Amino acid sequence: MHLRTRRAGVALTALGAALAMVAFGNASRAAGDASPAAGATSNTPAAEVTELRAGEGHDLTERSCTICHSVEYIPANAPAMDRAAWQKTIQKMKDRFGAPITDEEAKQILDYLAANYSGKSG
Repeated sequence: MHLRTRRAGVALTALGAALAMVAFGNASRAAGDASPAAGATSNTPAAEVTELRAGEGHDLTERSCTICHSVEYIPANAPAMDRAAWQKTIQKMKDRFGAPITDEEAKQILDYLAANYSGKSG
């Protein structure tokens, strides 16, 4: 029952974030802050989209992690992370935030992050 409650909370949090993005995006356009997607032109380059590095475990990692946060979190934190730090972070995501991943999926995500996003030297 507790795990089910946590999963529902994670889903509601993700849904709330998505709804807020839609609401604020529409509010800024209504206020006259048109985005390039709405037909406006601008001299400012479009925001870069972060894509995770290709590798075994990429799809699982992207799918699992973006339930709660953007992929930008991963490369932004990589310089301070090593395998042990990623392990601790993944465990925290499961235990504290209710990430809906199995132990096997957590291991695959850990292997991917350790191979592709470990910037901290021993």
